Amino acid sequence: MTVTWEELGWERVAAGVGRRRLPGWDCTAGLVVGAGAALMIDAGSSLAEGVRLRAQAEELTGGRVTHLALTHPHFDHAFGAAAFAGAEVFGAVGVDTVPGEELRADAVRNGLDESAAAEAADALVRPRHLVSGEWTLDLGGGRQVLLANVGPGHTAHDLAVLVPGEPEVVFCGDLVEESGEPQAGPDAVPSRWPDALDRLLRLGGEDALYVPGHGAVVDAAYVRAQRDVLAARFGVSP
Repeated sequence: MTVTWEELGWERVAAGVGRRRLPGWDCTAGLVVGAGAALMIDAGSSLAEGVRLRAQAEELTGGRVTHLALTHPHFDHAFGAAAFAGAEVFGAVGVDTVPGEELRADAVRNGLDESAAAEAADALVRPRHLVSGEWTLDLGGGRQVLLANVGPGHTAHDLAVLVPGEPEVVFCGDLVEESGEPQAGPDAVPSRWPDALDRLLRLGGEDALYVPGHGAVVDAAYVRAQRDVLAARFGVSP
């Protein structure tokens, strides 16, 4: 790497693994570096933000982003995807069925500029690779990453990313939030959300670092406590 994570405003989470909290909606984007390959996790809220993320990733890795994983279809995580031309795009099964107009309208309701929302919706990238269970990516240099369809929960199409190592790192998307209460919109599946968090915990284990879709990195105890809060909130039995 030619520059450090911190110099570009990223947080180094583990060796070859970093994340950035993006302005506006405090959405997290992640980056996992292999040998000659790199995985971006989520793409930002607009094409312009996606372009900035791609440029920073290229500066950090000295190469291009070869893979992009979208944790769910919400605009603040997915609208920058078209900026990653040539990347292999992954998402949970069904993520490609969410109408672009629905995503555009949601973006505008949540404060994204109308022209930026229309631009991103028109250029919307649908994942080529749809994950129904688990999918292992080989990024080279001994770096393998596991994509896991752990939802539904926050949406009907929630994908988590496990990066093995010391420590293990789990990118949770908005199944976990730290900077605010977990958001359950009209596309959430509340009755299944606690089960999705149980799957996250089984995936990462007690010693993993859990990267939420919004907010600071947390531990397994935090995820378990949020699971219990959501179960109580939605009347789901333990």
